[in-house]
Amino acid sequence: MSRLKGGYRWLVYGLGIVAPLLFIGLAALMGKPGFPLDDAWIHQTYARNLASNGRLEYISGVVSAGSTSPLWTLLLTLGYLLHIPYLWWAYGLGIASLLLLLWAGMRLWRQLWPEYAKKDWLAGMILATCWPLLWAATSGMETLLFIALGLTLLALFNSQVSPFIIGFLSGLLILIRPDGLILLLLLLGGLFLQGRNWQGRVKATAVALLFALLPLIPYIVFNWTTSATIWPNTFYAKQTEYAMLLEQPIISRALQLLYFSLGGAPDGWRGLSAVHLLLFPGLIVAIGLGFKKIKGQRLKISAQSLIANLQSSIFYWLPLLWALGHVILYAWRLPVTYQHGRYLFVAMPIWILYGVAGWVWIYGRMGNGRYARLSKLATTLIFILLLLFFVVLGGQAYANDVAFIEGEMVAVAHWVADNTPPDTLIAAHDIGAIGYFAQRPLLDLAGLITPEIIPYLSDDQAMADYILQSNADYLVTAPGWPYTLVTNVSDVTLQYQTGYLWTQEQGLNNMAVYQLP
Repeated sequence: MSRLKGGYRWLVYGLGIVAPLLFIGLAALMGKPGFPLDDAWIHQTYARNLASNGRLEYISGVVSAGSTSPLWTLLLTLGYLLHIPYLWWAYGLGIASLLLLLWAGMRLWRQLWPEYAKKDWLAGMILATCWPLLWAATSGMETLLFIALGLTLLALFNSQVSPFIIGFLSGLLILIRPDGLILLLLLLGGLFLQGRNWQGRVKATAVALLFALLPLIPYIVFNWTTSATIWPNTFYAKQTEYAMLLEQPIISRALQLLYFSLGGAPDGWRGLSAVHLLLFPGLIVAIGLGFKKIKGQRLKISAQSLIANLQSSIFYWLPLLWALGHVILYAWRLPVTYQHGRYLFVAMPIWILYGVAGWVWIYGRMGNGRYARLSKLATTLIFILLLLFFVVLGGQAYANDVAFIEGEMVAVAHWVADNTPPDTLIAAHDIGAIGYFAQRPLLDLAGLITPEIIPYLSDDQAMADYILQSNADYLVTAPGWPYTLVTNVSDVTLQYQTGYLWTQEQGLNNMAVYQLP
């Protein structure tokens, strides 16, 4: 049986390699391999410049605090130093992150539900075929590494490793994405509750916090000395850019993002965007099972009894609190669902693990009668078919996204590189591909490397005035960002437009290059 179980796990890892390669292959068949986000080219630009001159710069010679993921930048930089083709190095890092996620997810499963330990491969299979995770693995972005390290931290926490390891890895997690602060706070709380006495709790918590700060201090100092902020410019620019979304009630925003992270539709309450929404009944059951783990059903008012109850179940709740806290954070500060909800991917593996565990429990209570067996078989087949169906849809979505970036952002970048002098100042909203391929001075209209523009992000007229009064030679528009207050000025002339058909079919404007007066 152990050999069979090990074989299933290796099958999970094999799927974790083959499935992302299928996504990449599908994108290649529809055009050529690339990245589904312009942001991935931003990471590549930072990494290439770091490898060539040893400084964190987006534009050569101008130090920039625009990277939200310095650790991911360092990993990409290693590929340039080793002279490995950047596309395949980024894909390799994404697949390695997926494999780490699968390992941590199955380990976490065995820790949370030891009675179902032999079924860890089942959870692994569903994780390996969750199309948003496959999209993230092939996106050239840090998202999947962030999730994988977070799950690894949770698994190590239950293994009672030293607090300094928990703290240091948590610091690295924040260097992948600032959102990792949520998990750090939860783990610090868990360490405090796990101690045998007050002195031990305070010591363990303090040690973890100290070692979490060690890798963070250089990054914080760099950001402060570069732009007088603790976090990178993008952290503030994104919130300003989408501030209008905060006008909706916080409860409404939180519920909508929660529904979307569970696999529901990005807008409204009907439909689904991923098959793990069907696991929702199991998730409810698993949450109910968690309450049964709390010892002492009667209300006890003593601090010692309260801590004892929390100690008996804290590990079961930590992953759920991380997923829920992450969703609430984005509902509070950045309630967006674009790009398939990539900011919410963190919660998906947690919902999947608990949802599958709940369904395993339900199946175990259904018995082995004829109707029970037929019900299990029918629901399992339906789930598998829908799972494969969404993998195909996800692969198509990934290929379309890559083709869109190539047909718009990369095409414009090549035109700028071929038709403008090297010292031309370009004002652009999406600077990733332009920064990588054109390597021109940039006025970043999204505020990533031009933080002084952040106050104008929510004021179209102020933004237009800023562009026209700047020294920019050209304006590059973006799909959904036509900058008509600038382009309609009489002496602003159109020089190039992509004409990419897919963008037009979505009702968006093509990217265009305008010469400014």
